[in-house]
Amino acid sequence: MYGKVVSACLHGVDGKLVEVEVDLSNGLPQMMIVGLPDVAIKESMERVRAAIKNCGFTFPLQRITVNLAPADLRKEGSAFDLAIALGILKTSGQLPDEALSDTLIIGELALDGSVRSVPGVLSMIATAREHGIARVIVPAENAEEAAWIGGCEVRCVRHLSQFRKSEGDAEAAVAGGAEELSAGPMESLTAASRETSTAEDDYADVSGQLHVKRALMISAAGMHNFILIGPPGTGKTMLAKRLPTILPPMSDSESLDVTKIYSASGKFADRRQLIRERPFRMPHHTISAGGLVGGGGIPKPGEVSLAHRGVLFLDELPEFSRVALEVLRQPMEDRFVTIGRARAVYRFPAHFLLAASMNPCPCGYWGAASDQQGCVCSPLKISHYRAKISGPLLDRIDLHVEVPRIEYKDLRGPQQPLSSAEMRDAVERAHEIQKRRYAEAGIMFNSELNGKKLQEHVKLDPPSAQLLERSFSALGLSVRAHDRILKIARTIADLEGQSEIRADHVAEALQYRVLDKKINPHTLFG
Repeated sequence: MYGKVVSACLHGVDGKLVEVEVDLSNGLPQMMIVGLPDVAIKESMERVRAAIKNCGFTFPLQRITVNLAPADLRKEGSAFDLAIALGILKTSGQLPDEALSDTLIIGELALDGSVRSVPGVLSMIATAREHGIARVIVPAENAEEAAWIGGCEVRCVRHLSQFRKSEGDAEAAVAGGAEELSAGPMESLTAASRETSTAEDDYADVSGQLHVKRALMISAAGMHNFILIGPPGTGKTMLAKRLPTILPPMSDSESLDVTKIYSASGKFADRRQLIRERPFRMPHHTISAGGLVGGGGIPKPGEVSLAHRGVLFLDELPEFSRVALEVLRQPMEDRFVTIGRARAVYRFPAHFLLAASMNPCPCGYWGAASDQQGCVCSPLKISHYRAKISGPLLDRIDLHVEVPRIEYKDLRGPQQPLSSAEMRDAVERAHEIQKRRYAEAGIMFNSELNGKKLQEHVKLDPPSAQLLERSFSALGLSVRAHDRILKIARTIADLEGQSEIRADHVAEALQYRVLDKKINPHTLFG
């Protein structure tokens, strides 16, 4: 006897449909699963056997062969448990054939028949919808998550016993008292994200450093990468950690993409709603290259993918290994990560804003006031310290911002702090300008401009072009740095509500490229 049901697995962060084929034949009672299953899937034989018996069904005393097709796709995880159990029950005649037609089945089984949650449900159901599958059966814990994907009838189950046949009614055999969820239109997440932030962190807590706040406001408005350079205790980490309080809200599509990644990674804690806040990831400097971009036998998303549409903050950048830093170059440019394996190639989204900080020298005190602790580093040590960050990587960082020590009078004197609310208002106005400008271009922020789009949307008047031409030779800028200065100037003009880029916009953009200057490292902050 032969039967078939449909399930799904994860391939990177995308869902792949898998046909669970079941064959019952005469022979010694045994069960075999083929189709490149991992250890967790092979162990499902015992979970399925116990769950079927403990729910009042009859486990067939025959030779059972389960094939997961396509057979050349590696599969992992426990999401096939429920599909395998229902496939066996269907093939053995304990469920009617038509009951599971055109239905995607996902779930892990406990030995008593309870159905447990699995990661990656959003991606799997999105794939099912694309293939025209009308109905999905998911664990109750994944039900609200599944309902975010419209176009499918969502059924949730808590126990395998809910599939007991009811007077020959095939539909009742599937529903079995399970709750049907309405997968209506997604509510507007953008409007909800505009509500006033209740976070305790606020830029009003940071004394002084107004020019740094200005630079971070530019970064948030155009989603530009930045690095903060300054001695210890100047507030670099404090300033960077408050960046999420001024970032523009995520659109519905961005929110869904981010939630898919966290769902596939098993890090989706609150399944009642999509992730609405832009991610902020802060890995330790001991992280490996695989931890940053993803990896493993069957690759999983790394920190750059978990920071998709958000911020990846690398504190004390030179302390990270050179290998780990160099693997960032490709995703920073291409906005995705490609990981090749012998049997498959995996692609993970990685459209993130890189935020970094560093000291000006190994001891950290170069640039401190003369009456404070002085620098003990030689020029050679400073050069070696700076060389830990390659030129190509620095080229991909738009804003190089100096964070000097502040005077006591600035710390304790009367202040007019710039709050996160004020900065966020300016950022959102600039974001709306970009949203209207790029409505037909398929991009969202100035940092995404390149090629013809950059030439089309960033035009300089003669004084601005002349200033940039002189600076290009004087600073020894690369072509990539030249393009990034144009993008920053475009963002500065947007923050001021100007349609034209002026010379002062270009001048301000140039001052944020201090690490491009052909000067001795001892002149920093000098």
